Amino acid sequence: MSRTDPTFETGSRACTADSRPAGTGAEGGGPGGRDWARAMAFDHAHLWHPYAPLGAPVWPVVAADGVRLTLADGRRLIDGMSSWWAAIHGYNHPVLNQAVSAQLGRMAHVMFGGLTHGPAIDLGQRLVDLTPAPLEKVFLCDSGSVAVEVAIKMALQYWQGRGRPGKHRLLTVRGGYHGDTFAAMSVCDPVTGMHRLFTGLVFKQLFAPRPACRFDDPWEPSAIAEFADLIMAHADELAAVILEPIAQGAGGMWFYHPQYLREVRALCDAHGVLLIADEIATGFGRTGRLLACDHARVTPDILCLGKALTGGYMTLAATLTTADIATVIGHGEAGALMHGPTFMANPLACAAAVASIDLLTSGDWQARVDGIARQLVCELEPCRGLAAVSDVRVLGAIGVVETRAAVDASALTARFVDAGVWVRPFGRLVYVMPPYVMDPDDLSVLTAAITRVVADL
Repeated sequence: MSRTDPTFETGSRACTADSRPAGTGAEGGGPGGRDWARAMAFDHAHLWHPYAPLGAPVWPVVAADGVRLTLADGRRLIDGMSSWWAAIHGYNHPVLNQAVSAQLGRMAHVMFGGLTHGPAIDLGQRLVDLTPAPLEKVFLCDSGSVAVEVAIKMALQYWQGRGRPGKHRLLTVRGGYHGDTFAAMSVCDPVTGMHRLFTGLVFKQLFAPRPACRFDDPWEPSAIAEFADLIMAHADELAAVILEPIAQGAGGMWFYHPQYLREVRALCDAHGVLLIADEIATGFGRTGRLLACDHARVTPDILCLGKALTGGYMTLAATLTTADIATVIGHGEAGALMHGPTFMANPLACAAAVASIDLLTSGDWQARVDGIARQLVCELEPCRGLAAVSDVRVLGAIGVVETRAAVDASALTARFVDAGVWVRPFGRLVYVMPPYVMDPDDLSVLTAAITRVVADL
């Protein structure tokens, strides 16, 4: 089978049911002996991929190392997405490989109900040490969405334990994204979010306008006015405020002023409302601080962590809270926090997380992220003058080019693959969150590809 065969189509297109990656034959010629034509036909017909219809274009990956993904046809792509912001150390890192391998030789999994194990204890200790007091109680769960569900349950059970069951609603801001499960969906943006199909089926929450005062602009006190009005008017029914601190992620990649978060904390304190910080996307250095809350020197009552927690190796998340909240829940009607995933505190995932945290904190991650930020500012700024672009913004290792109209995500992704990079736009956002280990030359290839592709819109 040659590249000129009419049944072989890659180039600017993903592999689909009728395409065959280079170097594969009809019978077992691909990497590892896999018949990629048949494999992709099965994927096309049977496998759902996130936020895509069955049969949508996908690119088969056979290996990943450092900051590069190797496709089945042999092409290597510089990864600008850190696998949805999780692989902060890159791929196939020897330290993380060793941690998982060593743990696998001892115990891959054991239930956390009634049992415990060293990796969970070690991870809990690190999370308590890394996060500000009085956050000291740790619930280890499966994913970011579940971490948000757990945080919401904590808030609701806390107020039930305090004899205030009427405090059962949440207040958030528009433009947010907190996950795909039902309680998490209820605090995602109700208009522009991914979950508007479920309007009327999810809990009805309260929404303030998206924070209008940008991260680097002078603070405008009027920016908090509508939020303040809502929390004052509904304090008796509000269990908690939930926010992505400083940087909104999948809801719009918007970076807002740290003073907004300080004002939110003060309003929560004044009106007896808990504050939940969803740091699933922003935690572990992504915004230039270890936690995004550190930009404002604010401590939430409940903190959600995920994504980069294991360096992208395993699915794991954590929800932390205070001794006071945990004590009230423990003395409540149920006597326990009512959540318990089967794979809670999986030992492999906990071992990966411990190794990832140690790798991060033992190195000069701050300098790496600051260097990425400076380079993103310099190399993405030319996009601001392009006709199709409405804004360019950077915070830490996050670079965003916002277009005036929604882009054809599949077409642009294919263009990026042809340019040798992995960038997956959505809506009006062409953005990157590179691994912290990416060197300046690779980052320049990434930003140059973005500039070229966006220039052609």
